Amino acid sequence: MKLITVIVKPFKLTEVREALSAMGIQGLTVTEVKVFGRQKGHTELYRGAEDVVDFLPKVRVEAVISDDALEQAVEAIEEGTRTGKIGDGNIFVSEIVEVIRIRTGEMSGDACNPHFYDDVSTS
Repeated sequence: MKLITVIVKPFKLTEVREALSAMGIQGLTVTEVKVFGRQKGHTELYRGAEDVVDFLPKVRVEAVISDDALEQAVEAIEEGTRTGKIGDGNIFVSEIVEVIRIRTGEMSGDACNPHFYDDVSTS
């Protein structure tokens, strides 16, 4: 199993979600983050004073997927988010050693299915 972590511009979140949903991946974690990278930030005027904004808003999307779906998922995310301009984001791939579903005690493959994140109505 792999953990894909995607850092993209907030308006590209829909494209990432749709690309992964089309593959049957439904369990996503989305976090609003601020990043500093090659974009370097920008200058804003706030109450008449110039303010340098170094950290830019992005979203971080995480999904656990099977090894055999990795290449397809990465390609789908790239196609949906690439503009060719600086700040398109990054995709990080990590190895998952173990997954345990707290509610049931299921481990690894059993715990990591298309419904990885429990629906509130099932508790």
